[in-house]
Amino acid sequence: MPKFNDFDLKNWKEYEDIYTDTLWIMEKRDNSGVHTSKYHGNFVPQIPNQLFRRYTKKGEWILDPFLGSGTSIIEAQRLGRNSIGIELQEDVLKEAYERILVEKSNDCRGKLYIGDSKEINISKILKSNSIKKVQFIIFHPPYWDIIKFSDKENDLSNSKSVEDFLSSLGKVVDNTTEYLEKNRYCSIVIGDKYENSQIVPLGFYCMNLFLERNFLLKAIIVKNFEETKGKRNQKSIWRYRALASDFFIFKHEYIMVFKKIK
Repeated sequence: MPKFNDFDLKNWKEYEDIYTDTLWIMEKRDNSGVHTSKYHGNFVPQIPNQLFRRYTKKGEWILDPFLGSGTSIIEAQRLGRNSIGIELQEDVLKEAYERILVEKSNDCRGKLYIGDSKEINISKILKSNSIKKVQFIIFHPPYWDIIKFSDKENDLSNSKSVEDFLSSLGKVVDNTTEYLEKNRYCSIVIGDKYENSQIVPLGFYCMNLFLERNFLLKAIIVKNFEETKGKRNQKSIWRYRALASDFFIFKHEYIMVFKKIK
């Protein structure tokens, strides 16, 4: 059995629903229970479900510095993992809390905190939960300014430039991964952006943030998405625009997995 999950490899054929390839095709999102797609920009629940089962054990701790609608915390609870979510916006955190409370589990803890993940006192949060480290961190930041999540100046989606965005994200990475247990894993879910008639390879810029910090790159997973909320019911329009120009329509995002070795 690997030290970082609960898989019983004597019965490895029973894990048919666990992805082991780097192309994840998901025809539809899981909307079971309290999961919702109403929050613009939240990821499909299958992503944290796969990552948590692959890289954590029941009873371990997961940190999400970009809580949003609480998808990761809901999945952690369903899987018997303890979790910590940090959210910049109080109203968003309140909605997430109410949703998470519906599926509250007595077998694990889900703790939510309001604050800026660039500077919030992670050590204090961990001490309040009687732990020193977490075993997995899942990052799902804004894809720079594609979606404006708030009017707050310290919101990453309000970064003035890609350099400012990466600098801010780097501060989040530094503030959180210090408390990731050695030889454990973290993941970032990120997509690219099209601006000024060219692609901004945001995913690979973010990848470099981790490589510069001596993380091992374990996977670059490409996940499909069919129709974003911003382009809903506009498939024909965007196809026409692509045919009339020289660009391709984004249909994918990245899930990058890293291992902390120092």
